[in-house]
Amino acid sequence: GHTHPEDAPERCQRCLPSRTQGEKFVDFSLELKSGQMTALVGTSGKGKSTCVSLLQRFYEQQDGEILLDNEPLKSYDHRFLHKKIALVSQEPVLFSGSIRDNIAYGLAECSLDEIQEAARKANAHDFIMKLEKGYDAEVGEGGGQLSKSQRQQIAIARALVRQPQVLILDEITSSLDMTSENKVRLNIPQGQKSLAVYFRQVLYQSLLSIYRADQIVVIDGGRVQERGTHQELMELKGSYYRLREELFEEENPAQ
Repeated sequence: GHTHPEDAPERCQRCLPSRTQGEKFVDFSLELKSGQMTALVGTSGKGKSTCVSLLQRFYEQQDGEILLDNEPLKSYDHRFLHKKIALVSQEPVLFSGSIRDNIAYGLAECSLDEIQEAARKANAHDFIMKLEKGYDAEVGEGGGQLSKSQRQQIAIARALVRQPQVLILDEITSSLDMTSENKVRLNIPQGQKSLAVYFRQVLYQSLLSIYRADQIVVIDGGRVQERGTHQELMELKGSYYRLREELFEEENPAQ
């Protein structure tokens, strides 16, 4: 029920997960590859949120290493780190003001050209230009003047304009239409790594985008159960295959 600038110099204590909330990882290894989309999938409560929290340094790992460009995450200044790692959540926070201000939020200097380029990558530019005031259009309280998909696209543009090295899409794709989702995926620059997190309840809606991920990583109980492309994991007929079959059975129960 509270908000604060994403580049606040100190981590907000109310936002920090408890150390006891995190899933314990065992022999856990995950590499986000440059210019590629990695899909992190599995059932709820099996380590995905912990993984995202550790990447954002909401708490420190007790063992092992988390590296960004071969340097330990903890060696980076917190403010600098949160410009390098951007997260877009399922329910992004928009602030009263214009679309332009929401995309550039927190940046001291950000040109309209940079804002528009980020919006294009997020597939938001076309709908923005159809609005009477374009980038100066007001989003309303909490973004209430925009649809959920449009709010999501603005949040993605806000992340992309910062040119992060790691872009985390946390359960967002159930809110995006397929064109927008494909647009984001195709615009991952070579120097950027992208992690899309799928919880069980949104996995079904997002299956098509998972098919197209460069790498799918299935985690369960703090372990990497499987990794590979959709085709490779379907041929393996392991955890990913079973999870997908379960979802289809629930969608089409036997009569």
